[in-house]
Amino acid sequence: MENEEKTETKPEERQEFKGRNLEDVISLAEHVLKIPREQFNYEIVTEKTKLFGIKRKEIVIRAWPKKESEENAAADFLARLMPVFPLDLTYELKRRNDIIYVIFSGEDKNLLLWNEGELLLSLQHVLNKVSPIKVQVDCEFFRKRKEKKLREFGFQVAQEVRQSGKEEVLDFMNPYERRLIHIAVNQVPGITSESIGDGFLKKIRVFPLPR
Repeated sequence: MENEEKTETKPEERQEFKGRNLEDVISLAEHVLKIPREQFNYEIVTEKTKLFGIKRKEIVIRAWPKKESEENAAADFLARLMPVFPLDLTYELKRRNDIIYVIFSGEDKNLLLWNEGELLLSLQHVLNKVSPIKVQVDCEFFRKRKEKKLREFGFQVAQEVRQSGKEEVLDFMNPYERRLIHIAVNQVPGITSESIGDGFLKKIRVFPLPR
């Protein structure tokens, strides 16, 4: 086995960011570092509740840019994963602008798409954790079909909220799904939406704008 050299990031290169929840802190880090979250590493330093008359949660993270040597991180990860992965799959990588596209195929592609593409989207999440460049995965035009379905669902919910005047809270969704719902909801006049909760999966609240 060959020895692999690891480049450590000096502590002084790591900046600290604070906020009420992880999403806010990561967004702040994106703004300050001027790079998308896929291109920096972060670690949670502390998570605590402050008391100043009322409870207020605070999260502190350290963030630092990923190294250019990680340029081929997604390809390297897949090259190591696929030989031991329990499904018979093949894949093709393409890069356009600042996005790496991974197109899966193979005998077990239907298992990859099972349960609304849960495994496919999980692979995308992992790839974006190891790659400094944004990764999008697809199989059998899954993304196109799912986007159409989510947009139609979001638009339908927004119309129902507009007619009833009552808010709706949708089930947990990942960031990719939430973005499509927000886009669809904002197409309906007088209706808006927001993500609620902490963590990778969040619910979406769809509600009328105040008049």
